[in-house]
Amino acid sequence: MSSQPILDPSSKLDRFPIEVRDAFRRFRATGEPADLQMVVLAVLRDHMPKRSSVPLTEEMRLMEDLGYDSLAVAEIIFFFEDLFQVRIENRELPELRTVGEVGRFVARKLGQKPAAA
Repeated sequence: MSSQPILDPSSKLDRFPIEVRDAFRRFRATGEPADLQMVVLAVLRDHMPKRSSVPLTEEMRLMEDLGYDSLAVAEIIFFFEDLFQVRIENRELPELRTVGEVGRFVARKLGQKPAAA
């Protein structure tokens, strides 16, 4: 049986701006909630079906405001699972309706206190 090489999870962010990659590294080193929030927002923006330059706010709804469908929500969750090496259950997905809920959910999964808005 062949074993696959273990990839550095940060490689998932190779296409993201350096600021996002740096925030991810800082978060991994310090657990700083603001760095986690920057990464979460960058991932949401990157996977957003309706491309827009409008700043994301915590109140924005994934489906109604940003154009996500259930498949797009699942894709960002898979991305977060790979990036942060956590397991997310399908039954947890319905609670993710807004940008803020996604950020708080990821923070909880990582045992972090969410960043203040």
